[in-house]
Amino acid sequence: MRAPFPFRIRSLPFLMMTAALGGCGPPAEVGADHAYVRLPAVARNPAATYFTLHGGPVDVTLLSVESNVAIRAEMHESMKSGAMTQMKPISGVALPAHGDVKFTPGGKHVMLFDMNPGIKRGSKVPLLFTFTNGQRVRAFAIAIAAGDAAPEE
Repeated sequence: MRAPFPFRIRSLPFLMMTAALGGCGPPAEVGADHAYVRLPAVARNPAATYFTLHGGPVDVTLLSVESNVAIRAEMHESMKSGAMTQMKPISGVALPAHGDVKFTPGGKHVMLFDMNPGIKRGSKVPLLFTFTNGQRVRAFAIAIAAGDAAPEE
């Protein structure tokens, strides 16, 4: 004998509640995208890394960017002083809640020193971003040659 309410009808309220709660979850965390590494024109020189950071629910500070294909990584900022452009190391970058910070040529960037010589144009370079709230974000950057145009966002 069949039950008075088939399973699919009895489960409808549960499915509707599950669908409604699907959007409820932890707030979005920080993220990184549009990452690329400009390989050096001269072998053994450092490569430059660019990307966009996206803020999560609270203000945080980016403390470091690392890659397991480079011996050392440093955050830098380029600044113009008259006709001269200078680069200085920076120890952290503020990322406002729900805001974006772009690392771009002529501005903030990450220098990758002593990169693995196996990294060539088209390689995916792993990056690890560490923030003051303890969050660590992994992303991949596409390697481009020194003379290539930057990838479009």
